[in-house]
Amino acid sequence: MHIQEWLETIPAVSIYLLVGLVIGLESLGIPLPGEIILVSSALLASQHGEIDPVVLGVCATVGAIVGDSIGYAIGRRGGKPLLDRLGRRFPKHFGPDHVAVAERSFERWGMWAVFFGRFVALLRIFAGPLAGVLHMPYWRFLIANVLGGILWAGGTTAVIYSVGIVAEPWLKRFSWLALGLAVLFGLAVTLVLRARMKKAAAAARPAAAEPVGTASATD
Repeated sequence: MHIQEWLETIPAVSIYLLVGLVIGLESLGIPLPGEIILVSSALLASQHGEIDPVVLGVCATVGAIVGDSIGYAIGRRGGKPLLDRLGRRFPKHFGPDHVAVAERSFERWGMWAVFFGRFVALLRIFAGPLAGVLHMPYWRFLIANVLGGILWAGGTTAVIYSVGIVAEPWLKRFSWLALGLAVLFGLAVTLVLRARMKKAAAAARPAAAEPVGTASATD
């Protein structure tokens, strides 16, 4: 059963709670399809008046902010060993290459990595725990976390809801064409993201392999 079809079978209150919970757990560091649940729920809200898009967006935003904050606290307490354990448990999400890419992003962008990481699947899972592991000042993390959560969760809900309302009559006439275009677009985005991830991981390996604190030969 498709996610949206399944969501149609449960009450609106359960959808609000489910969206907040799944996004919160994903932000905490557990690889779950938070974005898929949010998009499906926002589309469903555009088709059924029982679901309030404002309440949906608020639940998604609260889940994102609270989940990231809990992830930060866990990362700060658990440190590097936490990432090692997660890597063994979820190698496809927390493998050495993924950690290296995320660390390089944080070293380069700081709190902006938390803000923009909300819009990238990999960094969305890493942002909270990794910010804690790297001991980012909490006030900086909180600012980026709140702004990123509001813009991503609230913005995604508003955009998908609006698009769903506008596109529904058109999709009813050209449903198969729309489905084909959506599949092609999704495949293209996936291929581009994978290529960028591989490139970033390849660039991260030489830096990770360099011994730390090597003295200069001319010293």
